[in-house]
Formats: sequence, structure tokens, C-alpha cells
Amino acid sequence: MLRPGHVIALAVLALLALGTVMVASAGMRVAPLGVDGYSTEGVTLNSIVLSRNSAYTAAALVLLLIASRLPVRALATLACPAETTTGQGETRSWFHPASGLALWAGIVIALAVLLAMVYAPVVGKTVNGSSRWVGVGSFSFQPSEVAKWALVAAIAWYGVVRGPVLRHFFAGLLPVAIGAGLLVGLVAIEDLGTGVLMGAVVGVMLLAAGAKLWHLALFVPPAAAAVFLLIATSAYRARRILAFLDPFAYPETHGYHMIQSMIAIANGHGTGRGLGNGLQKFGYLPEDRTDFLFAVICEEIGLLGALIVASLYAAILLAAVRIVSRERSAMLQLFGVGVAATIGLQALINMVVVTGLGPTKGIALPLLSAGGTGWMLTAACLGVLIAMDRAQAHESSPEPSPDLCDEEDTLWGQQASVA
Repeated sequence: MLRPGHVIALAVLALLALGTVMVASAGMRVAPLGVDGYSTEGVTLNSIVLSRNSAYTAAALVLLLIASRLPVRALATLACPAETTTGQGETRSWFHPASGLALWAGIVIALAVLLAMVYAPVVGKTVNGSSRWVGVGSFSFQPSEVAKWALVAAIAWYGVVRGPVLRHFFAGLLPVAIGAGLLVGLVAIEDLGTGVLMGAVVGVMLLAAGAKLWHLALFVPPAAAAVFLLIATSAYRARRILAFLDPFAYPETHGYHMIQSMIAIANGHGTGRGLGNGLQKFGYLPEDRTDFLFAVICEEIGLLGALIVASLYAAILLAAVRIVSRERSAMLQLFGVGVAATIGLQALINMVVVTGLGPTKGIALPLLSAGGTGWMLTAACLGVLIAMDRAQAHESSPEPSPDLCDEEDTLWGQQASVA
């Protein structure tokens, strides 16, 4: 029988395979051939298999496999030793309300230092005017990706150890809001889209952990003011808002990106131009391998490709909901909610942006858009959900009936006696 964990594994495999092929297709370029003409750099099976993205795919699948074999219940108990399960399947935490704040502060400080490393003179890297990468030589990664998933785990932990007081504004909600707000703000300075995503996921997780909705609503006005300030003080962000309102008023400047994306989608029709036959990737559509890969998919595979991508994400989310609803560990439940919310909201934001329904943001399509850090960390977190499903399957597996065993033993004994 196909379990929710199997669905997640198959969907991840399909998304990574499709992403590897489509990133290679989007990377096709027209190269000069002598003085007589031009030729297209073809994409072959060897070029795909030996590409960097294939290595990222292999690494993501390895991490998925390793994470799916983790003893998640034991790790959850280790992280929250006071977490106990009653006979009715209810999970309770007996942490004292004053505990956990020091460790939470340490987590926030560690992640803040990691995020600040993008400005370090040696390891920090600036690409296209944005300081989002840390690396040495050819190796680099985005600290915001690490912080995004680490914050999900940290909020899940906080929701358990501070659960008894989370419904109190000052004692429970305010400390986590200040810490998470600091991290979200550090990310939003360079990457507003990811910062908004992280803030939304934190809100969903805290609501699931037991925080009061009207308490969370108190943070909406200052968060909206911070977003407005980041837009108002950044010329390119303000131009993106103007381009969203009327992209055709700026066809050659800040509306160019959105127009080219909509052209690519419109040219796809039902089944697309064919794999590798898209035109917008040849110097027209910027960021075609990363943030706007969905537009290339729509142009080359058409509406069919868009439905396949949306269906794969829907399958992951439905399977995640099934796993979370059956989980008896509070920390694992909250972690599952965070993983599902992150992937679902990130995919939704990307598709909204690419189709012109929202202002342009630098946010990738999970497990599809080029990016080794994102692929590997996303796959690893989904592997934890698979491990949760495996633990549930082990608990629900039927045990042999003692009566039946006794009956078989009696029958066997009778046969032996007759013999």
C-alpha cells in the first residue's frame, strides 16, 4: 500500500528530475560559430548527467534517504526531554515556563551571526548588487536558506518547551517574536521575498503551537511598516511595485522582466513548444534558470507542465498533512507544519510572481529552480517527514494474535503427537 511517505519520496524524485532537465534546457545559449553564422549549444544526455545540477540532485536524494532513516522520535525526545506521551496519544510538556529562553537566545544569536557573514570582507559574496552568498572559491551557499529551515526547527522546539505560556503575550509570545523578527529582518534587508516567506511561516507555526490569533495580529502593523520602509528606501523594489501595477508602461526597463515572463507563458499554450524549443530563454527572459524557471516550463511543456508541477506540490502538501495529523509528538507535529507551510507558500509565491499576479521577487521554486543549497535542505526536511511516516507505520503494524499462535502451537503439537 502506498503510504504518505512514499508519495513524498516519489514527488521529490519527480521534481528533482524535472528540475535537472529544465535547468539544463533553460541554460541553452546561442554561441558564435566562426564568421558565417551561429549555432545552438545543444543539451545532451551526457551534458545533463555530468552537470553540477545532477550532482546537486544526487546529493539531495542522499540527504533525503539519510533523513528518512533518522530515529525522529528519539531525537524529538532528546531535544525536549520533558515531552511525554499519554495513553490517549496526547503529548504534554512539563517544562517550567521560565526554561528555554537562554537556549532560544543562543539559537537566535548563532543564526544572526551566520546571516551577517554575507557582509564579511573575505567570505561574503555580492552578485547582481545583492549580498546573499557566503563562500570560498567556487564553493558558496546562501545563509538565508540555512536560516529558513533552522528557524522552522527552532520554532517547533520553542512551541513545545514554552507551550504552557505561549498563550501569554509577554511571557510566551513576545520573546519568540523578537528573536524571529530579528532573523527575518536580517534576511529581508537583502532578500525581501524570503524574509516575508519566513515571517509568514513563523506566524503559521506559532498559531498551530497555541498562540492567540489576536496576539499575532498585533505584530502585523509593525511588520507591514517594515516592509513598506524596505520598499521605500530601495529604488529597485519601488520600481518592481510600479512594474507590477502597469508593466507595459515600462516595457524596456523595470516592466521588461514581467512582460517577458508572460510572453513565455502565453507561447506555451496547452502542450508547449516542446522540450528545449523555448525561445524566451535565449536572452529575453532574465533569471530563467532560477526565479523564472516556471515560465520556461510553461513555454516548453505548456499548461500540461504547469499542472504537473502544481500537482506534485499538492501531493507533497496532502501527504504532509496526513503525516502531521497522525503524529503524536508535538515537536514533530510543529516541524511538519513548518515544512509544509514553507514549501507550499514558497511555491505559491513563485508561481504568483511568474504569472504576473504579484510583484517580482527573488524567490525560487522549491526543488525545481537551480540552487544546490535549497535542493539539499528541502529534500532533507522532507526526509524527516518520511521518517515520521515510517515511525507511524511501525507503530500501527499489526502484531500476531496470541490466541492464533497458541492455536497453531496446539495444532502443531497434535500433529507431532500423531506422528
